[in-house]
Amino acid sequence: MGLSMLEYSKVILESVSFDPALFKKELIKAVNRLMDSEAEQLLTWCVARYQFP
Repeated sequence: MGLSMLEYSKVILESVSFDPALFKKELIKAVNRLMDSEAEQLLTWCVARYQFP
């Protein structure tokens, strides 16, 4: 069984977290591709994981 799009997005974001500009680009792409509820979960995960204000 493969990764869900939400889980795949998390993997990508973790792999580019060293570069803020690339992280932002990938986050925008992920949010646009996910359903609204999944996008909300991803943003919540980002806030918790990366301590965004």
